[in-house]
Amino acid sequence: MRSKKVIAPELPQAGFPKLSLPIRPPYAPMEARQAKEVPKGKQYIYEPKWDGFRCLAFRDGDKIVLQSKAGQPLGRYFPELVEALSQLKAKKFVLDSEITVEVGGHLDFDAILQRIHPAESRIKRLGKETPARMLCFDLLVDAAGKSLVDLQLTERKDRLEEFFAESVGKNKTVTLSPHSHDVKQGEAWLHDLAAYGCDGVMAKLAGEPYHSGDRDGMVKIKRMRTADCVVGGFRYATKKEQGVGSLLLGLYNDGGQLDHVGFTSSFSAEEKLKLVKTLKPLIGGEGFTGKAPGGPSRWNAFKDRSSEWEPLEPKLVCEVRFDHISNGRFRHGTKFLRWRPDKKPKQCTFDQLKAAKPKKAA
Repeated sequence: MRSKKVIAPELPQAGFPKLSLPIRPPYAPMEARQAKEVPKGKQYIYEPKWDGFRCLAFRDGDKIVLQSKAGQPLGRYFPELVEALSQLKAKKFVLDSEITVEVGGHLDFDAILQRIHPAESRIKRLGKETPARMLCFDLLVDAAGKSLVDLQLTERKDRLEEFFAESVGKNKTVTLSPHSHDVKQGEAWLHDLAAYGCDGVMAKLAGEPYHSGDRDGMVKIKRMRTADCVVGGFRYATKKEQGVGSLLLGLYNDGGQLDHVGFTSSFSAEEKLKLVKTLKPLIGGEGFTGKAPGGPSRWNAFKDRSSEWEPLEPKLVCEVRFDHISNGRFRHGTKFLRWRPDKKPKQCTFDQLKAAKPKKAA
C-alpha cells in the first residue's frame, strides 16, 4: 500500500528567484529514518550514502538554483556546479543530489565546508583547486517541466537514467549516483566504501512516491568502523583531580612517524581516575613525531578545557570505533572499545583506513 505523499510547508523564498516550475525552491527534500541493519526485501532500492551536502538543483531556462537541505541557497558557493548545470541540454528540471568534493582519492567534507565563506575570490579559487561534483539520485521535475513526485521511485529512477542519457551525456561534474536492487550490493557499499567517503547506505522503498519533508520513504544505515591506534598522549579533565579527560590517538604514516588522528573520551568517572595510574609511567615520552595536537582541540566545544596535552611513550595500543575519516583524521570523537596488548604500536598504520572507490551497479 502506498503511503500518502506529504508536502512540507514552503519556507520563505528570500534569496530565490521566481521559477515557473511545478516544484519551486525552497522545497523540502525527503528525509530518512535510522536503522541498525540493512533491511532486506524486493521492496527496497539501495544507494551509497555520500558524505557531502544534500542539494536540490532547480533549472528554469537561464535560472539555476541550488538549495541546501535546510532550504538555503547554495549557488554562490559552488559556481562550477551552476556552470555545469547550465550546459545541460534540458532547460527545465529539478534534481535531488549530493554535492561532494574529492581530495586525494577520497571524499573530503572539510573541503566542502571551506566553500561556505563570504569572500567570492576564495570560493572561485577553491572551485578550481578542489572542484565539486553533483551525484544525482532522483528526478522531481523532468525536461518537459512535468512533476514526477507522485511516481514510484522505480519509475523516477528510470526517468532519471533517461534524463542523463538525453541531457547530461559525458558531463563529469553532474553525475549519476549508483543504485541497486540487490541487498548484497547495498551491504558491500556499507562495508567497503567508508574510507572513500560514504557515511553508510540508503534503503529506499521502491514503490513509494517522493516523500517531501517526511521520513516514511527511506532509511539510512551508518557503519561504525574500528581501528587500532597508538596512544601518543592525553589531556587531563577540566579539573585535573578528575583524572584523564581524553586519550590522544595516533597512526604511523609512510615515513614511520606517528601522526595525531583523533581522540577518545568515552570513559566513566572511575575509569578516568584509573587511567592516570596506567599512563603515568609513560609520561614524558616522544609522543607524536609527525602531526601533533596543537592549540585547542579541533573537536573541543568547551572553552574552559585546557588545550595542553601530555606526550607519552608510544607503547599502548587500543581499539576504537569511529564513524568517518576526513583529512586523515577521525572527524568526531571515537568510542574506546578495548586495549590491544597483542598489537605492536608499529603495526598501527594508515593502511587500515585505505579507501576503496565505488563500482557501478544496476
